[in-house]
Amino acid sequence: MASATGATAQLATQGDVATTPAKATRTLERLAIVVREGAYDRVLTPFAFAYLAAANGAQVDMLFVNWAVRAVMQGEANRLPMSAEHRDEGDYVRRQVELAGLPAEIPALVTALKQTGTVAIYVCSLAAQIFGATRENLLPEVDEIVGATWFLSERVLEADTTQYF
Repeated sequence: MASATGATAQLATQGDVATTPAKATRTLERLAIVVREGAYDRVLTPFAFAYLAAANGAQVDMLFVNWAVRAVMQGEANRLPMSAEHRDEGDYVRRQVELAGLPAEIPALVTALKQTGTVAIYVCSLAAQIFGATRENLLPEVDEIVGATWFLSERVLEADTTQYF
């Protein structure tokens, strides 16, 4: 019986794949993510991308701006609404998140991110002012309240890629 690796190699040499030159494998070392959406279903994707990148050894820096600040505020993180187009599907989405093996509650998801040891979480100082976020009412996993300019010059410019959600 062929090993899984052998079977995979065999499949990779069949058909058009054999005529495609192999690409050098690149490793993501630094990822910057700007999160601006504050709906439950809209913050799941940046959290998932951050977790996957961190699990693969990348340093991840996340900046929460606008409505997304509520996702890292005590009391608010557990009450994030679903986006308007999916407002009636909150229970379904939460069940699916749990079935995928992830915490359905945002604070637990943030804790899991921080436990990777390579995720830094920042809150935009202007958004903090607008939405009433303070060191005292942010989740304890939040690293700092920072200016957006600092994040852009110190984190985005150092990243291999930047994602905006």
